Amino acid sequence: MKDKIDKFLNIYLLPPIIYVFMRLLWFTLRKEIHFINDIDDSQFVCACWHSELLVSSQAYRKVHPHHKANAMVSQHLDGEVVAQTIKFMRIKPLKGSSSKGGVKVLLQALNALKNGEEVIITPDGPRGPRHTINDGIISLATKLKLPIFTMNFQANSYWQLRSWDKFVIPKPFSKVDIYAQVIRVDDLGSKEAKELLQQTMLRYTII
Repeated sequence: MKDKIDKFLNIYLLPPIIYVFMRLLWFTLRKEIHFINDIDDSQFVCACWHSELLVSSQAYRKVHPHHKANAMVSQHLDGEVVAQTIKFMRIKPLKGSSSKGGVKVLLQALNALKNGEEVIITPDGPRGPRHTINDGIISLATKLKLPIFTMNFQANSYWQLRSWDKFVIPKPFSKVDIYAQVIRVDDLGSKEAKELLQQTMLRYTII
């Protein structure tokens, strides 16, 4: 009985509530998107920190309103909530993580990219450590020679949860600066690529 209740909450009840909250908050924010370099209509592997999903997922749709998009989400309980929520933004969930279903989800992401779609990855998700870069995003970008599109933000007033990722929730009517930029890592070794992506994403994030 408890499993059925949990399934109902996670699949049918919580996601639409979270989505409505996200959209209402988004419309109250005083947002400005800064393009650090030229971003055209090319295909990208997209990256944002796990702590910034509330804003960055919506910023992605603002910049790329019509792209076919996928996002890696974990197979844990909280991942199911995320999976159902992002469907409202026309983002298809790919379920798996480095700890469970990793190979399967990477293959799904690879096939989606080969079909011309985009994949959104939280390189420090689903369990951290916070602000680290996993191998998956680097492997996909280098294998297919695709640029990485990063999204980060800073807010002048926000709440920060006591979760492992210190999840950030901008306060209503706060000023939010969103930073979008593109880097290439396909000519770099794995270690150098990780360091470049980490430095790029940390430059405009909330520590």
